[in-house]
Amino acid sequence: MKKIFSVIVLIFGVSLGFSQENTPPYQEIPTQNEKRVIINDIPMIKYELLEQKIKEEKDVFLVLNFWSTTCAPCVKELPDFIEVNDKLKANPKFKMLLVSLDRAKDKERVIQFIKNKTLTAEVVLLDDIKRMNTWIPKFEKNWDGNIPVTIFYKNGEKIHFNDGEMSKEDLENIIVKNLN
Repeated sequence: MKKIFSVIVLIFGVSLGFSQENTPPYQEIPTQNEKRVIINDIPMIKYELLEQKIKEEKDVFLVLNFWSTTCAPCVKELPDFIEVNDKLKANPKFKMLLVSLDRAKDKERVIQFIKNKTLTAEVVLLDDIKRMNTWIPKFEKNWDGNIPVTIFYKNGEKIHFNDGEMSKEDLENIIVKNLN
């Protein structure tokens, strides 16, 4: 009986190991209208890596939106951002990056939010709350830390800073004016 139990435990352990080994940290799932949503995981990054990502996007028009799942104006404007992203994401000169300022311990809530809201833009979790007073002024000296905030970069250079909720029309106007 003891041997049978040991064999069952061994088989279960091996099968569990193989199932986890083949599961990627995230996967893209197509949804209605060909939208893709990243699920299961989002990268948690520090300010320096975000800064590096911005610099790497030197050949694109980058829309960088700081938001949180607990910020009502942020949640209100996100559908417009996603609609604009869905229209332009095929353009190799355009990229949208949504930077969540939720706490690291709330990562699962952010992942669930991405699924529920069908966020198709790239999302990262900026796990650097303790150093906010250091990195916020590096983005914009007049930024007081409130969100939502949207920063627009063209060829790696900041061209526009928007403090507060943005209308779809304002978002589209800035993009159309500067994309080409």
